[in-house]
Amino acid sequence: AGSWAASNHIPVLADRDDVQLVVACRKGEEPLALLKEQFGFEYTTEDYLEALEHDLDAVVVASPSGFHFEHAKAALESGANVLCEKPVTIDPSQAWELDRLARELGQHFVISFGWNYRPIGIEAKRLMDQHGVGQVQHVMVAMASGTRDLLTATGAYEGAAADFAPDWDTWTDPRLSGGGYAPAQLSHAMGLALWLTNDRADQVFSFMNNEAARVDLHDAISIRYQSGATGTLSGASCFQAANAVDLEGEEWPRHQLQVRIFGDEGQLTADLERDFLWIYREDGLDEKVDLPDHAGLYQCDGPPMTLVDLTQGLEVPNRSPGDLGARTVEVIAAAYESASAGGPVSASVT
Repeated sequence: AGSWAASNHIPVLADRDDVQLVVACRKGEEPLALLKEQFGFEYTTEDYLEALEHDLDAVVVASPSGFHFEHAKAALESGANVLCEKPVTIDPSQAWELDRLARELGQHFVISFGWNYRPIGIEAKRLMDQHGVGQVQHVMVAMASGTRDLLTATGAYEGAAADFAPDWDTWTDPRLSGGGYAPAQLSHAMGLALWLTNDRADQVFSFMNNEAARVDLHDAISIRYQSGATGTLSGASCFQAANAVDLEGEEWPRHQLQVRIFGDEGQLTADLERDFLWIYREDGLDEKVDLPDHAGLYQCDGPPMTLVDLTQGLEVPNRSPGDLGARTVEVIAAAYESASAGGPVSASVT
């Protein structure tokens, strides 16, 4: 139960009358005592195996990314449904193993891609499923967000729990984080883009810019998809207040995220910074969707709410399943391999 779990997942679960918070697990007696005091957990422990002895119905895995495979695998094998933070793993083969395990066990496996549950994400998916753009030929994904302080270990991210400051190594030690901006932020963007296209990367070529940081701050990635489509994935760590749109009443600055999908029959544009969604088709469809305020603001109540609903047997869609997490990790892992090798590399592992 790290900083993001304490600021998002646990409060979302605690607000539900049908959820019993049984056990919290993390390092440190003081933060564990604080979690118990603030949210009413019955038990706390520093041992995740001890936590799983409580016959849990559902588990949230929000440890550093380097431990996700170990923790999620044990939780699934214990019989629990699992929500796992992104990136689901660092190694894509382990991500596919978790997806396979969940399917074999008949367990629900939800990845924490919040935008897939936001109004702009839901509407974009509806448009792609109902109308589409024909054969997808090119996908442009561009993102910038205020993570410069976080990834240079000089400050926290906006929205971090005040009493549970993030450990720098969780974000800046590649052994724990898998890298910098790519897993921290671009995994979100690809979680949305790959959900909309239902495609999978075949080859990846990338350049990365660390500046003076331990991990990448900026990324320029080219992708050839298995469908034959081409794509670009661009990411930048910017200053927290550098946004074109900030609406009153929003918890934190907007992410500067655009996803554009071009096909042989039309195109779809989703601009999450500006709450703008447009589909155009050559057969005459030209729709700019009337979205509510804050439609593109990043919020992550959808994944934990879905975990609970699925655990209770409700028929709700899992908008961020395990295979989507694995396809996302394939891109991120291949990007680092390419940056190191200096050339294009294969992305698909199965």
